[in-house]
Amino acid sequence: MGTATAFDTETLRRGIEGSTGDTLLSLYTDDAEIRIIDRNTQPSHPKVLHGRGEIREMLDDVYSRDMTHKLDQCIVQGDRAAYSESCQYADGTRVLAESMVTLRDGKIAEQILIQAWDE
Repeated sequence: MGTATAFDTETLRRGIEGSTGDTLLSLYTDDAEIRIIDRNTQPSHPKVLHGRGEIREMLDDVYSRDMTHKLDQCIVQGDRAAYSESCQYADGTRVLAESMVTLRDGKIAEQILIQAWDE
């Protein structure tokens, strides 16, 4: 059995808290899938992104907004990780996101992202 590559939580922090999505994108496998659940995409019909191309489009959109991002917590156990991030728009609106990920060779292969905004 080969040695597993560890998930780089410091790169996750730099990626989330950075000014572009490039560093964060580097943590995904080429065939990664993200399921996004929020008020607009309910659990029975989540938004699903397939592959780094679609994930890049989402990250480009998110990081083009006037807002800050902070990694609050991250826990890694074997081939799974969970993390919380908090964001704030310039107008004070806050967003909280929780992610559960499946890892392959130290990169994110699958992610479930649940997010909520101030209303």
